[in-house]
Amino acid sequence: MPGSIRKAQAAETEAALKTAAGRVFDRQGYLNTKITDITAEAGRSAGSFYNHFRSKEELLESLLADLLEAGDQDVLTSEEHSADLRDRAAIRWHVAQYWGFFREHRAVLIALRQAALIDQRFADRAAELLEPDVHHLADHLAHCERPEATALAIAGLCQQFAHTKLVEEQPLLAALTDEDAIDLLTGMIDRGING
Repeated sequence: MPGSIRKAQAAETEAALKTAAGRVFDRQGYLNTKITDITAEAGRSAGSFYNHFRSKEELLESLLADLLEAGDQDVLTSEEHSADLRDRAAIRWHVAQYWGFFREHRAVLIALRQAALIDQRFADRAAELLEPDVHHLADHLAHCERPEATALAIAGLCQQFAHTKLVEEQPLLAALTDEDAIDLLTGMIDRGING
């Protein structure tokens, strides 16, 4: 019994640290966040952090893995998911899923971008974690000449546009609603891959 209590407490501490990190990253930015900021936000000791993570980068990597796993479950369990990207509705569904994912997990995605800018090892690791999603999208693009390259181009387009609209809040996009943005990206991708 004591072992299971310790396990539950450890899981609770790890979850609290991850939740706190998301809030602190959102408020201060990844680069300005110290481990003590995260532990203070979580109401935990600094020493408890190192029982779960070796570094702030490892915590961020764990957050990314959690987000990707949850996102994959959402996609795999959705009855609306279609792998046929020759169909505009299937493209729109994928774009809407990404847009919602970016909006919901904005703080972590910004943190990933910031960490990748200053740490090539982390950038390589993040790319490695994201690779299965690129391959999943490429599987939907078998009708294209270069499915992997096309998948990366689509992912880059969606990521940068979401960042420009939802993070930078580019004034030229102020009047654009989420639905407008999704429709715009859908149209561009549809014309790009289907002619």
